[in-house]
Amino acid sequence: MNITAIIIAAVVVAAVGIVVGFGLGIFGEAFKVEVDEKEAAVREELPGNNCGGCGYAGCDALAKAIAAGEAPVNACPVGGAPVGEKIAAIMGVDAGATEKKVAFVKCKGTCDKAKNQYIYSGIDDCRKAAVVPGSGPKACSYGCMGYGSCVKACQFGAIEVIDGVAVVDKEKCVACGACVKACPKGLIELVPYEAKHLVQCSSHDKGKDVKTKCDVGCIGCTLCTKQCEFDAIHMDNNVAVIDYEKCTNCGKCAEKCPVKVIQSAD
Repeated sequence: MNITAIIIAAVVVAAVGIVVGFGLGIFGEAFKVEVDEKEAAVREELPGNNCGGCGYAGCDALAKAIAAGEAPVNACPVGGAPVGEKIAAIMGVDAGATEKKVAFVKCKGTCDKAKNQYIYSGIDDCRKAAVVPGSGPKACSYGCMGYGSCVKACQFGAIEVIDGVAVVDKEKCVACGACVKACPKGLIELVPYEAKHLVQCSSHDKGKDVKTKCDVGCIGCTLCTKQCEFDAIHMDNNVAVIDYEKCTNCGKCAEKCPVKVIQSAD
């Protein structure tokens, strides 16, 4: 074997390596992406669930938006106030007051209370079953179907179907909003954690029609609205709706409700 040829080959390879490395260094410096230190620090504090409850496509997107001043420091519903305070310190701003919220299912029509119009045998998925005649087997087309699309959407095990109606565990719920998006009937909303009285019905039918379909539906009698001294409850298309900013949790509306559809959230 020619030693000289080997040495020349080694020198050439080394020279090429040096040139390539030098070139990569130059190009790397020219095209490098600047890392926002605040963005990285904010991302470090976010929980990493990537649930989308903040309105952004995951924690990376939220961190970028917060660092750019396009999202509030307390935007993460999973991390809540503790994470908001840490991020506020990074951004050098005040975290501000944050009101904890939880998901609430506006339906009380359990299997023994709500009537069925036919027997359904099909896929156990609310979104798919909602397209069958009558929007599902329940006589009330506004009621919870109980097939658990919301349960599947929740990453935190905070919602389950009990006796045909989805029920939220307040202590596990982080208000990410995944269940709200999953419900095809719009039965789930985010309400203040401290709210003590909530209307467990979404039916827009008139009282007489409600009674033929469900024993515990809102009949639109307006008695609750007449009891409230704070103008916190009104009728909206035949169903009572509470304004939680005005509600003082006095409970007078619940006491007067003849069908007991306004129940304690506890």
